[in-house]
Amino acid sequence: MIFWLASVVGLAIAYLFGSTPTGYLAGKLLKGIDIRQHGSKSTGATNVLRTLGKWPALVVLLVDMLKGVAAIVFASWFYPWLATLPSVTPPTALDLQTWAPWAVCLAGLAVLLGHSRSVWLNFTGGKSAATGLGVLLAIS
Repeated sequence: MIFWLASVVGLAIAYLFGSTPTGYLAGKLLKGIDIRQHGSKSTGATNVLRTLGKWPALVVLLVDMLKGVAAIVFASWFYPWLATLPSVTPPTALDLQTWAPWAVCLAGLAVLLGHSRSVWLNFTGGKSAATGLGVLLAIS
């Protein structure tokens, strides 16, 4: 039971990595605007490029990619570490060698969901292109 609860917490952390609205924060910090009211009304790097310029867009692109990478790196570390704890043993029928890659893939989906449906923006967000690229690069 503790293993499954810890697994859900790991996925929630990946979701929270993705839900950080970098394009929205760039608009608020640089020009005091809500980026969702301008251009394509998305929080992604392309809309930041149209609205704020190329340097803020490059920063948003890199941070969005790093969100995807961070979720995969975290999951790759967290799930094997979780299995080493004596109080958090996985179920006997569950082979950790089989579970860990699935957990990493689920973390990738969680970070994509967090980017496209951010809890901080009333479950709206970007299209997850840059975050998805970060996930793919980290998994590969």
